[in-house]
Amino acid sequence: MARPFKQQRDPQAPVRRPKTNFTKLEIDENAAPEPTQRLHKLLAMQGMGSRRDMEELIASGRVTINGEVAKVGAGVTQYDIVRIDSRPVRLSFEAELPQVLIYHKPEGEIVSQDDPEGRATVFDKLPKIKQGKWIAIGRLDMNTSGLLIFTNSGELANRFMHPRYEVEREYAVRIFGELTDEQMTMLTQGIELEDGPASFDSISAQGGEGANHWYQVIIREGRNREVRRLFEAFQLPVSRLMRVRFGPVNLPPRVKRGTMLKLEQKTVVELLEWAGLEVPKAPLRQLSQREKDKATAVFVPKVRKQRISALDRPLRELGEDGKPVYRGRTVKTEAKKPVPRKTANRRVRQTSDLPVATTKKP
Repeated sequence: MARPFKQQRDPQAPVRRPKTNFTKLEIDENAAPEPTQRLHKLLAMQGMGSRRDMEELIASGRVTINGEVAKVGAGVTQYDIVRIDSRPVRLSFEAELPQVLIYHKPEGEIVSQDDPEGRATVFDKLPKIKQGKWIAIGRLDMNTSGLLIFTNSGELANRFMHPRYEVEREYAVRIFGELTDEQMTMLTQGIELEDGPASFDSISAQGGEGANHWYQVIIREGRNREVRRLFEAFQLPVSRLMRVRFGPVNLPPRVKRGTMLKLEQKTVVELLEWAGLEVPKAPLRQLSQREKDKATAVFVPKVRKQRISALDRPLRELGEDGKPVYRGRTVKTEAKKPVPRKTANRRVRQTSDLPVATTKKP
């Protein structure tokens, strides 16, 4: 059967469109508006920093909402487009369960993300995280050891560190000498330091051997070297300082120096309830037995990047012979002799190797 020719459509004829039953939606002016939340709060929930840090970020003009520069205290909905430095940010309007790590910090490490001197930092040992970034709850001096908490929740970190909440910090202190009863009373009543009055909530003697004595102190502030300065006010230097508790979190005995522990989901929920923060409505994820064992196991963190060694640091002085000296050691800087390139043992083709052309006799 022959295929029929396709009928040509008249270009001037009107286009007939199929009829549909769709009706145009009407906008309800009396409907409730979309719920808004503070932008700095949502950014803190993403683990980008504390609320105060996010307010400073918004005030710098780097954050935009639907193409317009955001202002501090602005509210957003789930339909708004938020960008930081022209990069879109995915905001979660429902609270998610944060992650919390406990680290027994040893002496010799600093609590800083960037150090121009190339010293070892606690952030070099933290495991990678998919959402947000790790925030250190409170700082410890380089010569101070003990409990250090990390989380990716800016709100939880703010609840621990903000001065208005006055969260307790407990330390074990070893000093060279011994306090008198009068001095212990003065430390609880308050003494004047360079940056204002300071005091301990409580102080108790824990014994000692020889000239060294241990004390257990509780303080609600986190000023720089405050515990050490309080003892040094009585000419009693601190030879060892260790934080054993921060708020409701204690340093477990099984977490030895230089090791980490990830808190379980139930413990994190209890922390959120203690802080008065919103607990996720979604049920906790069911873990397998292997995941449970791994989640409650103490582990030794691994350094993720290699630090600059002492020999690679800039030169400071030259020796008598004019050669560079690193920390009293002379480093040889003689240029290495070039290594001759090995040539392959190949026989060069000569003219005598060519075949001789012969002519055939007739």
